[in-house]
Amino acid sequence: MSASVDRVTEGVRQAGEHVPGKTQLRLGRIDTVAVSVVPHAGATLMSLLADVLGERPQGVPPHWRRALRAAAPAVTGRVVGPLFSPAYSQVPDSVTMTGTFPGAGIDAMFEELAELPPDRLTAELESDFDGRVPAQWRPVVNDPRRFIADYAAVLRGLWDAFAPIWRRARPLLDRETERVGVASVTGRLDAVLSGLSPRTGLDGTTMLLPDPNPVVADLGHRPVSLVPLVSGSRASVFSIDRDDLVWIGYPVPGLGRLWDEQPPPGITDRLALVLGPVRAEILRQAGRLNHMGDVAAELRCSPSTATYHCTQLEQAGLIVRYRRGRQVRLRRTADGDALVDLMS
Repeated sequence: MSASVDRVTEGVRQAGEHVPGKTQLRLGRIDTVAVSVVPHAGATLMSLLADVLGERPQGVPPHWRRALRAAAPAVTGRVVGPLFSPAYSQVPDSVTMTGTFPGAGIDAMFEELAELPPDRLTAELESDFDGRVPAQWRPVVNDPRRFIADYAAVLRGLWDAFAPIWRRARPLLDRETERVGVASVTGRLDAVLSGLSPRTGLDGTTMLLPDPNPVVADLGHRPVSLVPLVSGSRASVFSIDRDDLVWIGYPVPGLGRLWDEQPPPGITDRLALVLGPVRAEILRQAGRLNHMGDVAAELRCSPSTATYHCTQLEQAGLIVRYRRGRQVRLRRTADGDALVDLMS
């Protein structure tokens, strides 16, 4: 990531006249470019992370930025420092939530991140920086396991708070898929590409993408995946160096109507502001949700996701888990009862 764009990979520099602050993607004949629309929660999450916690503006309105920031865990500062250092912000593919784009659902992405081998992250950093890992990433190399755990907690807290907006954005994403499809069929793809966002442009047959470390690259025969982002009015996330495709993130049209709404109840709720909406719900319902299967069913999430949140609550001393027969049960502690009462 960087100061003006979340470019998740570094790209390959080629010969050509460079435009300051703009990566150039030479498309060739636009009417031959294969384009699809791929909504992707991970790309939106990375854009939110850059704006809300990384101080890299993506156009998220201030009232939403404050609400989402309140949902972040205490380890946020230690985690975002390496990702958004002013010196240079290159993020390893393995922790971008877009490394396997188009990939699977958001829960599967979190599970993959939680299972990331620490030595893989270390090796990737060494490779990305040719063995000269910059200062901001040295603490990660020294203790990659801790970084992965803290980073996953930060992303999870941010996503739990934002998930209601992602769900409400479904009609906008569907409408955008239809809009781009019509443009492709009617030969008006150039109009779509030239108007993706205020920060991108189309110069003849060359896409201009905001980037403080710009490169010039050819699309060649690769398809283009357009990724509508549900984050901010100036959102930009893209990747141009894969052999099989290029993907470009941009603000989904109509986003302002979502942001005009007040934050959802899960964020304005005082207990949710302390714990995050998912863990707040688990703590409230701990007396009714007798075992882990109930938790997963109630939250409509995978068992591993339910286990993750219950582990965080248990480590905070708010619930205890115990085994009865084949089931793992849970109950609130005295501290958990007191917190629920205080925030009710």
